[in-house]
Amino acid sequence: MALDQRRTFRAGAMNGEHTAELEELGIVWDTADAVFAENLAAARAYYELHGTLAAPRHASALDRAVGQWLTNVRRPGGLGKDPVRARRRAEALAAIDEDWNPAEGEHGWTVDWQRHYAYLAQLLAEGARLTAIIPGVTRHGKDVGRWLATQRRDWNRLGNEQRERLGALGVKAAYGPARPPRRRLRPPRPDGAQWPSRQALKPLRSTWSGRVAACRGAVTSSSSPTAVSTGRGCGSSTRSSAATGSPPSSSPCSPSWASTGPDRDVRRDQAPRDTGPWAR
Repeated sequence: MALDQRRTFRAGAMNGEHTAELEELGIVWDTADAVFAENLAAARAYYELHGTLAAPRHASALDRAVGQWLTNVRRPGGLGKDPVRARRRAEALAAIDEDWNPAEGEHGWTVDWQRHYAYLAQLLAEGARLTAIIPGVTRHGKDVGRWLATQRRDWNRLGNEQRERLGALGVKAAYGPARPPRRRLRPPRPDGAQWPSRQALKPLRSTWSGRVAACRGAVTSSSSPTAVSTGRGCGSSTRSSAATGSPPSSSPCSPSWASTGPDRDVRRDQAPRDTGPWAR
């Protein structure tokens, strides 16, 4: 019967007296408006507890998923296709919290930002000092202190209205002192002298690199079947000249600082032998 009465009302065939009588009995002419009114009551209860309609998606109030409902009505066309009805519903939400849809407009922000901003304003309104709101200070389970530190660090990434709102609360950008360039410290020399600079070591480094390159070329170009690796080749040339008594070679493989005395290399046939009873 209620469905028939709604059809008659929508068609405009119901007189005013009959309409008033049905409204006194609690009839709902539009079920969609009835559902919106129930969710709006849940949203009002959530605002009374949290002071904002920037509810997370999993929030609930009065046994209703108010967080998901607010997420749905914030979407384009979420308030209905009828522009008059959509405007009326938006005004009802704005009467509870004017920032119920923070993403609205050209330079909007996220619901998460609005929620933390509202919690920060509540802490300051309750007497908290701004310097005392450090990472670890929470409200309704949200770390407002960490969020505040992030806003100060990323101040230039915020929109103009966001900076104005934070500035009204006394928040300023965090401009710390510039870090000095890091220097690599060397241990002090035993003799107390200064270590040579890189510029002073550059000629020595280039000379040594040239000797190593020439030594490698000499070893790799050798046609002897007994050619050895680079390191052994360089050492062998010096030891052979010392064993035979000939002057050291002028090859780049024989550095001038290499010792050529007999104490550097002892031939196997000249090495002392054991003569004990255990010797074989």
